[in-house]
Amino acid sequence: MTEISRRSALGAAAATAGGLLAATAIRDDTQAAVGTETSSEAHDDELPSFRFALGEQKPIVYSGGHFREASVLEFPAAENIAGVLVNLAPGGIRELHWHANATEWAYVISGRCQVTVADPAGHCEIVDFAAGDVWYFPRGHGHAIQAFGSDECQFIEVFENGHFSGFATFSSTDWFAHTPPEVLAKNFGVPASVFAEFPKREVFIGKGPAPEPLPSDPPFGSQNSGPLTHRYRLEAQQPQTFAGGSVRLASMKEFPLSTNMTGATMRIKPGGLREMHWHPNADEWQYYLAGRVRMTVFGAKGRSRTFDFGPGDVGYVPLGYGHYIENVGEQDAEVVLVFNSGTYQDISASGWLAGNPPELLGANFSVSPSVFAQFPKQSVFITTGKG
Repeated sequence: MTEISRRSALGAAAATAGGLLAATAIRDDTQAAVGTETSSEAHDDELPSFRFALGEQKPIVYSGGHFREASVLEFPAAENIAGVLVNLAPGGIRELHWHANATEWAYVISGRCQVTVADPAGHCEIVDFAAGDVWYFPRGHGHAIQAFGSDECQFIEVFENGHFSGFATFSSTDWFAHTPPEVLAKNFGVPASVFAEFPKREVFIGKGPAPEPLPSDPPFGSQNSGPLTHRYRLEAQQPQTFAGGSVRLASMKEFPLSTNMTGATMRIKPGGLREMHWHPNADEWQYYLAGRVRMTVFGAKGRSRTFDFGPGDVGYVPLGYGHYIENVGEQDAEVVLVFNSGTYQDISASGWLAGNPPELLGANFSVSPSVFAQFPKQSVFITTGKG
């Protein structure tokens, strides 16, 4: 594919409040895949599709890499969270930019990249990221991302605004291209001729010489970062283990800068089940890295839908909706989970029932109270279903 100019595609509409929606003009006619439904209820048609095949979407290609995105335009069910899958070639640069309408949480899937990020206090942090690392950029923090090493760098970016689009970012090249050279000269105290060779349109993803890795021990006086780092090494965390799998969690408690988003990676063994539960304070956005799973979402009023997921698929569960995830494949399933709250909360069906008197449960379900002596005495989180 040839490089696509977003400026020519969006035209003047991109500068208006409607520019976000105008981005559909350059999108392919890719529709959100509905997934393979494995059950049918009387009122299934009242719930939307909670699966989107992001990995099958045709990428938007630039000289330094490509990306795919899943906002409400592509994935209507995901009203409150959007995602972007980015691949940067070695030396590929996601140019200096900021987001006015969303914070950014990201997980590095493979490769390495160097990130610079500026905050309102005048600090600028420069950090290297590798597979398994997480970053968090508060709304409005200026940042850039460049891949280095011999391989592509792939990462998934997640935003706590379902209407977010990569086409609505505030880019440095776009701003400079639309500022008179004499104003730039006055602003930076250099001759206007300096800007003659600057890009005349937004670059978005460019390419340049790959940076060298940062030294493990930076020289004295070389750093200007703030009190909170934008990086958290999620996969370096000791996981919480359960009978059916494991989870690593990065809420505000573990990653203090991440005040309004929580991220996690979860591994489910073959036959394992992420138990029936719901989240009372957040929507859940999922990106599947490996394995095959089946998720059912319960939306009350007799409504539920079941979908199969594989690598490259995105799942979504609205706030408060009951759901469970079962590994139906022959290998471990791996999934990145993101919640639009810095505080992680869930309520499990097993923990819920364990906290109620057997007599009440018996009356509730019209069975003998003795039945519940066989049930777990606490939440099981990820179970195998074996005693």
